[in-house]
Amino acid sequence: MALMINEECINCGACEPECPNTAIYEGGAEYELDGQTFPPLSEDLYYIVPEKCTECVGFFDEPQCQSVCPVDACVPDPNHQETKEQLLEKAKKLHPDKDF
Repeated sequence: MALMINEECINCGACEPECPNTAIYEGGAEYELDGQTFPPLSEDLYYIVPEKCTECVGFFDEPQCQSVCPVDACVPDPNHQETKEQLLEKAKKLHPDKDF
């Protein structure tokens, strides 16, 4: 399942540089996916693009955004439930040059 950032977020930005998929963006910032630019998913808070979130599967043993968030705002997204296998396939698509 992809993660999301909830309203507990204090906009500290600690999560953004930790994401191996560049799935986390500052509120109000457009995001990129498959060579296209899209409008922000949130105007006020940091957000995670579900199509890019793999919960760090293939990179780390635990989601890095969760491990650095000081207020536990990075939580499972109930609207994007995925198995570890699905998350790994997503990681392979996002990083075709990496061996998993």
